[in-house]
Amino acid sequence: MLNQRQVKAVLYAKEKGRLRTHKFCRCCRRQGGEKKITVRCGDKLEFLPQIFGYVIIFLYVWRLLTLKKDDMKKMFILSMGVIASLLMGCGSGEESMEALIKDRLERSAQHYLRMAESLKDQPDKLPRTINAEGMLVTSNSGWWCSGFVPGTLWYLYEYTKDEVFLTYARDYTARIEKEQFNKGTHDLGFMLYCSFGNGYRLTGAKPYSEILLTGAESLISRFNPTVGCIKSWNSNARWQFPVIIDNMMNLEFLFWASRESGDPKYRDICISHADVTTANHFRPDYSTYHVVSYDTITGQPDRKNTAQGFSDASAWARGQAWGFYGYVVMYRETKDVKYLEQAKHIAAFLLHHPNLPADKIPYWDFNAPEIPNELRDASAGAIMASALIELSGYVDATLAKEYMGVAETQIRTLSSPEYFAESGTNGNFILKHSVGSLPGKSEVDVPLTYADYYYIEALLRYQAVKK
Repeated sequence: MLNQRQVKAVLYAKEKGRLRTHKFCRCCRRQGGEKKITVRCGDKLEFLPQIFGYVIIFLYVWRLLTLKKDDMKKMFILSMGVIASLLMGCGSGEESMEALIKDRLERSAQHYLRMAESLKDQPDKLPRTINAEGMLVTSNSGWWCSGFVPGTLWYLYEYTKDEVFLTYARDYTARIEKEQFNKGTHDLGFMLYCSFGNGYRLTGAKPYSEILLTGAESLISRFNPTVGCIKSWNSNARWQFPVIIDNMMNLEFLFWASRESGDPKYRDICISHADVTTANHFRPDYSTYHVVSYDTITGQPDRKNTAQGFSDASAWARGQAWGFYGYVVMYRETKDVKYLEQAKHIAAFLLHHPNLPADKIPYWDFNAPEIPNELRDASAGAIMASALIELSGYVDATLAKEYMGVAETQIRTLSSPEYFAESGTNGNFILKHSVGSLPGKSEVDVPLTYADYYYIEALLRYQAVKK
């Protein structure tokens, strides 16, 4: 597999007409193309171990043919023992999932401990990403991602039971308290439920519940009963009542509000929003549009577009992941089989798509024009992995095995050096190579807070399932 830097080298060489492939190189064979000058891809030449193996087999067979019958029997028994040992050795070469998850959680905790310490005296700032020089970029509490770092700190406190993480989780959560009154965004689930929601789940602190219920009221102020959905962005010249697929992720917050308050109105809004989204966002193949705008008089869709994908008709990877995760939550909260079927159909689209790479980390858009020379999106892979692990608990054994197998591959890939950052690098974020908005040229091939959040969630979910 080419990493992001190697992809850029290949693209540059293609532009200059100076690319040829290594005959025996796995990644070059996948890239294809035959031109003049080799780009160093860094992959291993796979013919050497193959030739070595053939030589050993030839010598072994030749030796057997020259032995007497009794000696041949002894050598055969000895050989079987050697082969069994080799097979066992090969099997133990891959790090077990249990060991991998433990190691990455501990290393992630160190990343976030350094990150939290770096802003401990700047209470109006939250980590966002890094700039071109690798320096930390921050946001205020109004940024739609403000809840993810506090949420990740809560997850790491849950894993470590370390009071230091509890202190930092409380500190960074408090930084976004005022957003409970924010009626100008649909992202209050991300902002408040990932932070205060996890805090309330782990501590039972009553003030957290009160803040969350106030935030739920703010969120449902954006619901339009004629449309049947929560408005995502505010009206503008292009869209009258835009609803983006990302909005499915905020419904979990409202389901909690109904349970906590005893008021069914929040739950009813969730069901309405999900049903209208099923009807109007999804194509026959179960891919989803990014943005559907509605006429507020008729309640019918008037435009179907994208803001962050390659084209209006394409399958923007993170949007597909948001929708997938959202319908898994819908089934968990309602036990209505129609949501389970929707989640399974979306999973089938994602997992069986011809443009999903073997390592299961999607390109930023499934229909991006230069695949396989397009950027990957680690955040989409992390969201998918977390949702697949949960969905595996709601389906038959065959599908559960498939879902867990893909999630395991995604976790292994994200945990590899290609994506998992070394200590003290990457602005102390955990994962590299996410794509915020490539069309908007914003946060492209950088770490993003939600990639880290759903990666840690996937690790904890996998660990819980396997216990």
